[in-house]
Amino acid sequence: MKRLLYILGFIIVCNYAAGQQLPIYSQYLYNKFLINPAVAGSDGYTSLNLTAREQWVGYYGAPRTFSFSGQTRLLKRSYILKRTSARRQIYRPKTDGKVGLGGYIFSDKNGLIQRTGFQIAYSYHMWLRDQTQFSLGLAFTGYHYKIDEEQINFENPNDPFLYNDLRRGIFVPDATFGAYLINSKFSVGFSSDALFEASIKIGETAYKNMKLDRHYYLFGSYLFDLNRLIALEPSFLIMMSGQLKPQADISLTYIYNKAFWAGLAYRTCGALITNIGVKYENFFIGYAFDFTLQEIQRVTFGTHEITVALKFGDSARRYRWLDRY
Repeated sequence: MKRLLYILGFIIVCNYAAGQQLPIYSQYLYNKFLINPAVAGSDGYTSLNLTAREQWVGYYGAPRTFSFSGQTRLLKRSYILKRTSARRQIYRPKTDGKVGLGGYIFSDKNGLIQRTGFQIAYSYHMWLRDQTQFSLGLAFTGYHYKIDEEQINFENPNDPFLYNDLRRGIFVPDATFGAYLINSKFSVGFSSDALFEASIKIGETAYKNMKLDRHYYLFGSYLFDLNRLIALEPSFLIMMSGQLKPQADISLTYIYNKAFWAGLAYRTCGALITNIGVKYENFFIGYAFDFTLQEIQRVTFGTHEITVALKFGDSARRYRWLDRY
């Protein structure tokens, strides 16, 4: 039993050090909703995104993450008849275009730990000056947390761990808060994940300190139009857990005709990230490769991440929600 506790403790310590109690994404710019619920519906489109990430390919027990997300915005499309007096009737919109909705399902495996769950998000968008939008979002998260006992060899077949709740899996509820500022040139977002710190309570003092640290994300980007076809977009993402160990991504992306992009990023924990993507009509596909500068790279084939997305909506009416009436 003590041996198992050492293993679990080592995993938790490593996760703290690497900032990876929660999944890390290399293509967050193309689906910010995964790290900030306020993004839901912020661009006026209805979007579906599929992300698959294999970290440290070839290394046994390396993190593996899959997610499928969707988001939309309640636009000003329909009207209801409202009676203001006995003689007067007027038509008013059912929605004012300020509400966004989103959600995703995910599966995340990191060593012995398996998390499979979902998130449901609500966002509220407010119009500011200079074509700038400010959004707030709140999400509820629930997932099944389990330790994969098949990867552990027990000297004692009657070890109590074989029969506790971590082996069978437990349901863990949590919440996420986010704020998002965006216009046609820049975006800035802040979010706090694991607000309840997803404390794992299974009734045994040996595990009373096992919990998920609250995580914070701060990201920003700015678009420089070099000419009618070419643009450059520098961006950053700062991630930090409750133990105050920050990690940052600093990146630069080249964009051609809003249909092709290629970028390079540096992650402060010691990794270089390249990404490339293409857009055709309402279909998007992107690929990222992470090359770690640490010793583990010698025994792996790097980290690979693929994102596939569909966006629905008429671009000519994309900003219809900005019309105030």
